[in-house]
Amino acid sequence: MILAITVGVLVAVGVYLILQRDMMRIVLGFGFISHGLNLTILTTGVVDLRGDPLLSYTEVAAAADPVPQAFVLTAIVISMAVTVFMLALAIIGKSDDTKATPQSGTESDED
Repeated sequence: MILAITVGVLVAVGVYLILQRDMMRIVLGFGFISHGLNLTILTTGVVDLRGDPLLSYTEVAAAADPVPQAFVLTAIVISMAVTVFMLALAIIGKSDDTKATPQSGTESDED
């Protein structure tokens, strides 16, 4: 039950941050959502109720499924790469959505 609440809070905070206009908040929101989804995928393997997936020590029926663990490891690497890419875009960007763009031609230089 605690894990389900944790996943719900992580995804809710991530969605809230992605709906903001600041690029850094969008990057943080993406991180929260990816952590929540990684926990969701990890719970499908039911690691805490089963043994290690080593056939010499554990029976096949009692071993934990290693496929969700491999998926989560791959998802962590992909989310880290996308986060670095989004941070690079945030740094390279000339203006942010939260700042008003100056109107050209509105100021007169007749001094």
